Amino acid sequence: MLRDAFNGELKPLYNYMNDLPALAGEPTPFLPRKHVSRTSGSLSSIDLGRGCPYQCSFCTIINVQGRKSRIRSADDLEHIVRENYAEGIKRFFITDDNFARNKDWEPLFDRMIDMRCEGMNIGFTIQVDTLCHKIPNFIEKAAKAGVRRVFIGLENINPDNLIAAKKRQNKITEYREMLQKWRNHGAITYAGYILGFPADTKESIARDIEIIKRELPVDILEFFFLTPLPGSEDHKILNAKGIWMGPDMNKYDLNHRVSHHGKMSDLDWEEAYRAAWHAFYTPEHINTILRRTCACPVGRPGTTLSTILWFYLMILFEGVHPLEGGALRLKFRRDRRSGMKLENPIAFYVRYWGGTARKVWQYARVYLRTKAMLDAALKAPDRWSYSDLAIAPPEADEFEALDLYHETTGGEAALARKYRDDGIRARSHAADELAARATAAE
Repeated sequence: MLRDAFNGELKPLYNYMNDLPALAGEPTPFLPRKHVSRTSGSLSSIDLGRGCPYQCSFCTIINVQGRKSRIRSADDLEHIVRENYAEGIKRFFITDDNFARNKDWEPLFDRMIDMRCEGMNIGFTIQVDTLCHKIPNFIEKAAKAGVRRVFIGLENINPDNLIAAKKRQNKITEYREMLQKWRNHGAITYAGYILGFPADTKESIARDIEIIKRELPVDILEFFFLTPLPGSEDHKILNAKGIWMGPDMNKYDLNHRVSHHGKMSDLDWEEAYRAAWHAFYTPEHINTILRRTCACPVGRPGTTLSTILWFYLMILFEGVHPLEGGALRLKFRRDRRSGMKLENPIAFYVRYWGGTARKVWQYARVYLRTKAMLDAALKAPDRWSYSDLAIAPPEADEFEALDLYHETTGGEAALARKYRDDGIRARSHAADELAARATAAE
């Protein structure tokens, strides 16, 4: 491609997706500590695999990295970790889109375990799918390997929306068991949640968030607009049909609306997005999350609080997605987009430093309030016996009691399939009928 460009002979397309290079033994990205130290918790990132076997219509991974899994070896992993460890970097985000589908997950975990047995205090964040708990010994080994944070593509709790996005691998009847298992092994769970699927409305989004808060033990929920990212099937379809998409590529960050919705007005969709953040991160629910982690013998209350605060403070005071925020925003007067006039120095610095001081005061107030919640949870007489619906051990009739399965027809159908697959007799005539329908449909 570079040779063609030099000769002025560029072709419109260079497609090598059917001949992708292997990763084993290839050079790995490395950042010096002076750069890593600017990130939260001195966290660096590494990749151990690329590619994804699934076909989610909103995702670009399969068209950028391919659907065939390519992986690094355990020796590659050890080299990356030791190189960073020598720089004092001990925490790593493994950027694989779905580590649970890496066929060599066990040798990789075993090598992490070996390094930890040497006394290397290393920890990892991984991304997995919602069926990872079905892989024998996966979560158990992840815990031993130092996996402390897990990002899960929950995406939605309405099966109709999941099917529309070709994310059939997500089974809402597995969500609760999967999240409970990660919790029982000491991991903090992050769940991505997409707003703007076809069946979504402003009211249904608000309802679903309350169900999640009440019935699923997820620690961090982060919201995204359904975005037709260039390279995704969604973008290709909208483009082919000539349907409007936002022209400003700066807004294709999952945090801005760049398309229209079939049921919601643009304003309703944007309001639903902002309301979702505030609905999940209420003081009452933050307290519930802290009570849950304090009740777990391997819970990490202090780390859970700091993680919640990272999200909560960005939502309240910065107006940006938490993944794009930091403790204090750095602004420089000359950093302006092309075409925008530089501000007056006096006006800029008075506003900037005044705003920073105000934020520090606001941060401190929120911290003290939430720290008091944590202290109370740690000292509560019922700390170890605390329970709620989300973390309660599964009971024989739990499915009948959960709104997760009864607020949508897709949820009812998922419940019917669960009964059929597990050989459980449905406990209502309605469930019997749905099970029959599901069988007939298949």
